[in-house]
Amino acid sequence: MESVNRTLENRSFWKAGAFDIGPTNWNPSQDELEHARVHPKFLHSNATSHKWAFGAIAELLDNAVDEINNGATFVKVDRIYNKRDNSPALLFLDDGGGMDPEGIRKCMSLGYSTKKTNDTIGQYGNGFKTSTMRLGADVIVFSRAFRKGKATQSVGLLSYTFLRKTGQDDVIVPMIDFDISKHWAEPLIYGSQDDWSTNLNTILEWSPFSSKDDLMQQFEDIGPHGTKVLIYNLWLNDEGIYELNFDEDDEDIKLRDEVSRLSKLSKKAAEIETHISKRLLHSLRAYVSMLYLKKFKNFKIFLRGEPVEQFNIADELKCKEVVIYRPHVSSMKEAIMETTLGFIKEAPALPITGFNIYHKNRLIRPFWKVTGDGNSKGNGIVGVLEANFIEPAHDKQDFERSSLFSRLELKLKQMQMDYWRTHCHLIGHLPDPSFLRKLEKTSSTLPLQTQGQRVDHSQSQTMPGLAVNPRPDLMANHARTVYNNGVPVARAPPGFDTGFDQEVTRGDGSVDIDQICDENIQLFMRCEEHTQRKNELTTTVNDLEKKVAETKRKCAELSLRLELLRGQNFVS
Repeated sequence: MESVNRTLENRSFWKAGAFDIGPTNWNPSQDELEHARVHPKFLHSNATSHKWAFGAIAELLDNAVDEINNGATFVKVDRIYNKRDNSPALLFLDDGGGMDPEGIRKCMSLGYSTKKTNDTIGQYGNGFKTSTMRLGADVIVFSRAFRKGKATQSVGLLSYTFLRKTGQDDVIVPMIDFDISKHWAEPLIYGSQDDWSTNLNTILEWSPFSSKDDLMQQFEDIGPHGTKVLIYNLWLNDEGIYELNFDEDDEDIKLRDEVSRLSKLSKKAAEIETHISKRLLHSLRAYVSMLYLKKFKNFKIFLRGEPVEQFNIADELKCKEVVIYRPHVSSMKEAIMETTLGFIKEAPALPITGFNIYHKNRLIRPFWKVTGDGNSKGNGIVGVLEANFIEPAHDKQDFERSSLFSRLELKLKQMQMDYWRTHCHLIGHLPDPSFLRKLEKTSSTLPLQTQGQRVDHSQSQTMPGLAVNPRPDLMANHARTVYNNGVPVARAPPGFDTGFDQEVTRGDGSVDIDQICDENIQLFMRCEEHTQRKNELTTTVNDLEKKVAETKRKCAELSLRLELLRGQNFVS
């Protein structure tokens, strides 16, 4: 077979789409229907929806997790080597139901999804294409399935390199299928024998496997059903080094650029970076450990040969509190969202804060900070919630901006500030003065014991003590607060001698405490907006000053050139 160059001129992902599209000429034959075509450049531009490489890996893990419904018990993620040039490649292998010939064609076409149930994560039918093309220039898929009494195995190749190097102006995905019901591989031919042979030869020429026997051997570790995805010609960073770092840790995959940044940090900053909220940005093992909220019963994720231990940070929070929020959602009969709030175990030493927001069990926004930078109130508070009433963006790294999302953001700010006011003294901060005044007023007017409730006064503290240092029994408290359409229940914080724990109802003529709280939150948000606007204006001013300085420099150069030209004309 004639030797060909099987690599792109530019192996950096963010530059690989920078090429001009030439003229296209296509005259369909008499029996060929005219159809809308997708230029190969679209594969790259479509993949840029994934700004983060780990987000692309998560998409492929979602596909395997969805196969739990079809009996999947594991998915393996590992580094292997391309047999042609010994370059690293990324492997995904699961023992799910696999794909039959029709299924693999739907998987590798654009914008088609077979996932219609509410318990699956994928829904757009675009994740496989965007994620694989974000990680590498080429992907080959092997799949075995058993459908309607027939066992099949299929191979599909989606190769950006092949499309670019052969000058294609349409996305061509060569595929071949076999019937293995009789325990040997018999080719399934849907068109002509020549078409099948052409597809096979294209796969052998542009994949890591140069012979049909080598290609067939790739099914041996799949078993009777499952899918194997091999991504090769992995993208490089701007320095010409592989974006994914397989060498630093034999049991992990890391992002090389992030690892380089960490090596330049100060000792204090490096200490903060050891927290999982920072590690998940550059360690795939850390990220995957938090990727799914509920722990799997009969399913394991293996990363480079070792199982990933699932981790829910809510399990180790101090002073935990469950907050219930009932948003108004027209499409749902009643939406109920539970948020677990608490201090991280390292508080107040580490200034970590944020909400981990899941959608259908999948982490979308890790440690989302709802308060502005520079605001120390709320440091150490972390929340965990599952928000199925809002829709994630296509890359599943954020949510669609909607009125529901904006209201959720407001409520999370309110939850965090309310929790801070009632709990900050438990980790050594001074109690919030406004809440102390409210507490003194309510404790002097309400009974020491609620009806039908026993209060253990032996474990309460007097007002002057204020429990600046937390006690173990208080730290273990697990309270619940109800937000009914955003209105919180007012109650005493842990560590104060009030003798009550009941809802404060509003009667005629009483002060509307909840309204005041909401107004405070609104004012707080306005302050945040003004601060953000100030920062934006400062950045704009700095940019304009730089442009003015650059313009002055160019004017000086032009003036000098004019003087030289005038001098030359005078001499001549």
